[in-house]
Amino acid sequence: MAGIGFELRTLLRSQSLFGMLRAYSFAGAISSGPWMLTISCVLAIGILGRDASDATQQMERFQVTVTYIIATTLILTGGLQLGLSRFIADRLFERQPQRVLPNLLGAITLTSAVSGLLGTTLSWTLFEEPLAYRVLLVSNFVTMSNIWIVVVVLSSLKAYRQVLISFLIGSVLVVGSALSLRHFGVSGLLLGFLLGHAVLMFLLLALIMRRYPGHGLVAFQFLRRGQLYPSLILTGLLYNLAIWADKFLFWTNPATSEAVLGPLRASLIYDIPIFLSYLSIVPGMSVFLVRIETDFVECYDAFYDAVRNGDTLSNLQRLKDRMVYVVRQGIYEIFKVQGLTVIVLIICGRYLLAALGISAGYLALFYVDLVAAGLQVLLLAVLNIFFYLDQRRVTLLLSATFLLSNFVFTAITQQLGPAFYGYGFASAMLLTCLLGIWLLSARLDSLEYETFMMQRFA
Repeated sequence: MAGIGFELRTLLRSQSLFGMLRAYSFAGAISSGPWMLTISCVLAIGILGRDASDATQQMERFQVTVTYIIATTLILTGGLQLGLSRFIADRLFERQPQRVLPNLLGAITLTSAVSGLLGTTLSWTLFEEPLAYRVLLVSNFVTMSNIWIVVVVLSSLKAYRQVLISFLIGSVLVVGSALSLRHFGVSGLLLGFLLGHAVLMFLLLALIMRRYPGHGLVAFQFLRRGQLYPSLILTGLLYNLAIWADKFLFWTNPATSEAVLGPLRASLIYDIPIFLSYLSIVPGMSVFLVRIETDFVECYDAFYDAVRNGDTLSNLQRLKDRMVYVVRQGIYEIFKVQGLTVIVLIICGRYLLAALGISAGYLALFYVDLVAAGLQVLLLAVLNIFFYLDQRRVTLLLSATFLLSNFVFTAITQQLGPAFYGYGFASAMLLTCLLGIWLLSARLDSLEYETFMMQRFA
């Protein structure tokens, strides 16, 4: 996606502190915007709307409902996100931007139909809550599913200011609307949550429509044979399942969870630290996107331009060596920035939890989750490089490894007891990162061979 890389390089060329700040802020918003927006808004609503006299625990019911919406929509749309992203990237490479918008609208149509049908079926068969709650549950489910699809196109836009403003407006509306309507109980909170995210989705759609005016209203060309890569679909599904595997194990285990609303369960001992720790990934995600979309992409483009133009082997080797150096520096910088963030939060963790009104008993698990979240940024960087190199077998292998190890290690730690909670997720992340770095090193060493001898794999 050339748009964000172009803008980041323009900002970084200014060599000014303000230019760098804008570049990293934009990168952070694009790479973790909707995910961080949702988590931050849920936490903000919980803190600002805290009511000690709330005997019905409406706030807890709202937060648990939203958590399940986030989890299930990410899993549901994970495969389509990767498949659509590849389709759009290919069309932009072919200089056919007019095909972006119709296919995006086609993907939104498909997502709305599937998520609407699934959400309606689940809400009417598993829940006995009032009609208003079930309608809002389905509405939020469909809206969040579509936001994940719309976000796919954001990295190709050059309107970083408008994107940041859209996220800001969405955040304010989510928190403000939910708090204003909290007196209507969990349904009021869900309505406010829906209003803010609906506005955000339409703002982002307006930016995309202005950037990519298309021919026709809706198209489903991304579903055609040869345009759809089953390996990418499966990778997206497995990766998102892997992210939530440990959470679902804790939610379904009666020893580590409690019923909150209908079939929805929550693990008070596990949920709070893990979601707080995810807020720490913003610095690392910013560095990840800046380095991948500037230094690495420049080297990547130079190498493959040389391949297409029939350059000499010695020059190809020189360009490859430059790419390897940039990858190493990028991973080192991510490790350094995210590591520093983790250290600072470990030092300040006790005070942070106290300021949020959270018991210090969560500290040990919070520290483990901070390390795991930091490793996740590193894994995303490795996966993204493999996507650029079109190593779909490898990304599928890493996603499957992450899912299997997270499930097995988390189940083991549940048997070992509370002192080991969180180590399953962290161990799975560490194992997958080490495997990914080892495979990446091997692929880069044989990049020339892989480039000329690679077979199609779908």
